[in-house]
Amino acid sequence: MAKIEIYTTSICPFCHAAKKLLTDKGADFLEISLTQEPHLRDRMVERANGGRTVPQIFINDAHIGGCDDLYALDSKGELDPLLG
Repeated sequence: MAKIEIYTTSICPFCHAAKKLLTDKGADFLEISLTQEPHLRDRMVERANGGRTVPQIFINDAHIGGCDDLYALDSKGELDPLLG
C-alpha cells in the first residue's frame, strides 16, 4: 500500500477534486490541512521544491505535484501502479 500525503486547505476546489480521485480509487491518504495547521506550510513548500499552491501531493515521499498532475498521471495510466 502506497503512503500518500496531500496538503490541502478547506476552501480549495482542486484539493477536493484530488481527494475525490484518490477516494474513488480506494486509496488511503493522510490529509495535512493547512487551514488547521498553517505552520506546516513552510514544510510543504520545502518538500514541494518551492510549490506554494495546494494541493501538494506526495506518494511514497515522491512529489507528484498538484491536482492537474495527479489527474494527468491517471489519464496516462500511471497513477494506479503508484498506488499499488
